[in-house]
Amino acid sequence: MADLTGYESIAIEIEGPLALLTIRREAQLNALSTTVIAELTTAVGELELVDDVRVVAIVGAGDKAFVAGADISEMSTMTPVQAQAFAELGGALGEAITSSSKPYVAAVHGFALGGGCELALCCDFIYASEKAKFGQPEVKLGVIPGFGGTQRLARRLGTAKARELCMVGDPIDAHEALRVGLVDKLVVASEGKAPKDALLDEVRALARKIAANGPLAVAEVKRLILQGSSVSLDAGLALEQRSFGILFSTADQREGMAAFLAKRPAKFEGR
Repeated sequence: MADLTGYESIAIEIEGPLALLTIRREAQLNALSTTVIAELTTAVGELELVDDVRVVAIVGAGDKAFVAGADISEMSTMTPVQAQAFAELGGALGEAITSSSKPYVAAVHGFALGGGCELALCCDFIYASEKAKFGQPEVKLGVIPGFGGTQRLARRLGTAKARELCMVGDPIDAHEALRVGLVDKLVVASEGKAPKDALLDEVRALARKIAANGPLAVAEVKRLILQGSSVSLDAGLALEQRSFGILFSTADQREGMAAFLAKRPAKFEGR
């Protein structure tokens, strides 16, 4: 198994099929520094090697922020060359998450601004508590989103809403984020339960549902939806048909269909 310890700014906890990847810079509202981004990218790669992990959730430490943005204290003195390199570092993290075979969930509680919103956008699912706030306020600093905000927001929400969020720079709350399609699920805590705890419970429930499915099939769905978004419909359908056929060479396909016919739960092994 990959070594999942020894990080400075993040921590990984394995809970059965779920890996909780926590950004631990609570005093800085979990801002994305060069170190944090590099460690997250490494962790994504290492988690690819852990077969028992079927879903990864990204969480921010504390009760105030998922990720409040990129680290402005670090960015403020960057040269243009350094700033582009920083944006490319964030881009590499986004690519690692989107190209991973495992589904990623952003569990957003508190602020997800700037780089935090962009990090959430890289994930396959965005779950939010009622205390979540999303935004791309970079224009208020005289710059633009650099980790994919202008591109992923437009693809997820449409160009009109992306223009509003990126040009005006004002945040939106969790209910508005759900309404416009930025959030997949808004988790409302029951009386007596902390909002973040309720959020993580919903993420765990999602992980259990996904983990009960064939992992090779889940990975193909993720890959095909990503690839299909940048090709023609005919090309995307051809990719789907090819993958459909290939999966019939797997032990998971044989197990899944045998279990269905026998009316028993399937035991998938990712083979």
